[in-house]
Amino acid sequence: RLYGSSEFFRWPFIFAKGASGFVIELQNVSKVYQTKSGAVPAVQNVSLKIEKGDVFGIIGLSGAGKSTLVRCLNFLERPSEGKVIFNGAELGSLTKKQLLKTRQSMSMIFQGFNLLAQRTALKNVCYPLEISGTPRAKAITKAKKLLELVGLGERLNAYPAQLSGGQKQRVAIARALATDPQVLLCDEATSALDPNTTRSILALLKEINQTLGVTIIVITHEMRVVEQICNRVAVMDGGKVVETGLVRDVFLAPQSQTARDLILPGVSLTPAAHGPRVIRVVFDGQSSFEPVIANLILECRTSVNILGADTKNLEGKAYGQMLLQLPEAEPEQQRITDYLTLHHIKFEEVAQ
Repeated sequence: RLYGSSEFFRWPFIFAKGASGFVIELQNVSKVYQTKSGAVPAVQNVSLKIEKGDVFGIIGLSGAGKSTLVRCLNFLERPSEGKVIFNGAELGSLTKKQLLKTRQSMSMIFQGFNLLAQRTALKNVCYPLEISGTPRAKAITKAKKLLELVGLGERLNAYPAQLSGGQKQRVAIARALATDPQVLLCDEATSALDPNTTRSILALLKEINQTLGVTIIVITHEMRVVEQICNRVAVMDGGKVVETGLVRDVFLAPQSQTARDLILPGVSLTPAAHGPRVIRVVFDGQSSFEPVIANLILECRTSVNILGADTKNLEGKAYGQMLLQLPEAEPEQQRITDYLTLHHIKFEEVAQ
């Protein structure tokens, strides 16, 4: 149960709004690998609908099946069961030639960049255009424009070894956009980057989504990536989707233990049995200059124990969450929850 919810929930991220309709639909998709030890299910009975213009996150811990699932989306891995429908066409029914043509509309970027070391940035971006038979002059012109788009207009002739990790990923993004895809699949695309570079790459992807209308599917194990860029998210565990919805809804009131673990990594959301009451306070736009917890302690005349926190200051506003252990006395607990409710600060009980 979530307390203190208002009619309108303010969220710090701008979400893209694409045209109506689903660009990708998964119907009961499963993928089973046959090994010497027997069958290994990697994806189990997954059904999802991804709308045009979405920035859709697929998140889970290592081994959850998310990378296998994203490869099922473009049939790099053929599902063992179920259907993948792209723009109304069921991929399993396409001929090899039709499938290759369809894949041009679903570009992919990877954690390891996958650039050709012997080619410059310009020639790396030209590569998919060469394969598709684009005339050389036209390919070069387009590649230059794409490198300008990703902020590398002055590094056209640099080789991958001469570029930073963030610059390599920008080249990879430009290359992925060369075929004018409708969908961009990002498989842990920022996992090898430092936090500042990660933020800049995610900001670039969000800009591409908003300006070019490209639907983006982000595979990640980091909730901060989903929070920064995605409007909708599916949470995976053990090859299954255990929760799906708007990012703000999953963040405010996670329904699965996996989502809770991802929202506050490294912090147990299940205190010892019969221990003091624990709540998760959600900040969704309070002033960063307002000492919320200090005021709570002073007004309620009691102390709280901060078990974990993940808050951000965005343009003078506080966003994030804090895990608080309340005092044992029930009257003191009631004063605290009354204070939070009165000041429209959202919180939820943490199961014990």
